[in-house]
Amino acid sequence: MTKQENRAPQQVGVRLERLAIVLNRPQLPENIGAVARAACNTGIKRLILVQPESVDWERMRMMSTGAAAHLLKSMTIYDDLATALAPFSYVVGTTARLGGIRKEVFTPRDIAQRLIELSPHNDIALLFGPENWGLTNKELPLCHALVTIPTADCSSLNLAQAVMVVGYEIFVASATNPRFEPRWANSRELASMYAMLQETLVKINFISHQNPEYWMLKVRRLFNRHGLKAQETQVIKGICRQIDWYVKKELATARMEKAGKAAGE
Repeated sequence: MTKQENRAPQQVGVRLERLAIVLNRPQLPENIGAVARAACNTGIKRLILVQPESVDWERMRMMSTGAAAHLLKSMTIYDDLATALAPFSYVVGTTARLGGIRKEVFTPRDIAQRLIELSPHNDIALLFGPENWGLTNKELPLCHALVTIPTADCSSLNLAQAVMVVGYEIFVASATNPRFEPRWANSRELASMYAMLQETLVKINFISHQNPEYWMLKVRRLFNRHGLKAQETQVIKGICRQIDWYVKKELATARMEKAGKAAGE
C-alpha cells in the first residue's frame, strides 16, 4: 500500500470565514457585546447589526471582553434588513415560535451539517431577531432555513445564549470530503427573480391580483425548501421572459384576427 493510499481522508468542517452573525433590531448594547463574545468563542469573525436601538460602545465593550473587542470595531450597521442580507447566498433564521408559516424547522446540529456542504462556496448569514419578539412573519421569507433550539419547560433564551448554542454546533461540525456545491443565489439575485416571477404569475392569473405578496409566500417557501443556485435564478427569469413574449405574441395575433373579422364584416 502506498503512502497516498494509506492516507486518511481529509477532515474538513464549516468554513467559518464565510459566516456572519446578523442581529436584527437588537435592543440592548450589553446583548450586542455578549453576542460578540459568543461569536469569538465559536470562531465567527463577522458581526452585522440592523437598526440597533442603541450603540453604546462602552456598554458593549464591557460585555464583549477584550478578546472580542475587534468584532465590535469591525462590525457593520445597516438601516434595512434586506440590504444587509443582499450579499448572502444562504440565510439561516432563528425562531422560538413554531407553527403557521414556521414549518420545516431544523435544530442547530442539523443546520450545521448542511452548512458543511454550503460554506465552501457561499456566504452565509445567521439571522437573529430582537430580544423581545424575534423575527416577524414579514422577515421570515428572507430566510432559506429556520432553526429552533430545543429547550425544557423554560424556553426563553438570552440573545447571546442563542448565538452561542447555534455557533457551538457549527464550530464542532465536521465532514469528510464534502461534495462540491455551486454558488447559491444571494438575496439580491433572489429578490430580482421573485419580482419578475410575481409579475409573470399575476399576468397569467396564476396568483391573485389582490395581495400577490401573500400568494408568493408559497412560491418562496417551495424554492427556499430546496434552495436555488445562482444560475438557476437566471433560468427562471429566462422562463418568465419567454412567457411574457409568448403572451404578447398571442394577444397581438388575437387582436389582428379580431380586426380582420371586423373588416370583413
